[in-house]
Amino acid sequence: MISFSIIAAFIGDNGYINVTDKRPVNLDMLTIKLPLPALASITHRASGVFIFIGFAILIWMLEASLASEASFNGLKQYITSPLSKIVIWAVLAGFIYHTVAGVKHLINDMGIGETLEGGVLGTQIAMALSAVLIVLAGYWIW
Repeated sequence: MISFSIIAAFIGDNGYINVTDKRPVNLDMLTIKLPLPALASITHRASGVFIFIGFAILIWMLEASLASEASFNGLKQYITSPLSKIVIWAVLAGFIYHTVAGVKHLINDMGIGETLEGGVLGTQIAMALSAVLIVLAGYWIW
């Protein structure tokens, strides 16, 4: 049930609903120039979906390593292949970025860096820190 106060907010002084809104409408997402914090927010959500799927692979690997000695030895051979190292590194990269961007969002929720300039600076720091940690994770895996 819609409250009357919500309906009253859309009704003009003359008693009719105001439909002459002159705001520009741009629905072509390829032409919209998003600020850096908005892009970071979108990629933070995308990395969350990516690690949700990637963790299924890691959980499968954990299950295979614990099932039997034969499956453990088979998994050990699989993990040494370059393709599996790339998969593991990609999942870790998504996790690292998601964690660092999540901490940045928590800092923003505390009221720090809420301006556009502060958001851009915080995003640049988060992306730089993520890049360094992702490179270190790649070095650790190889």
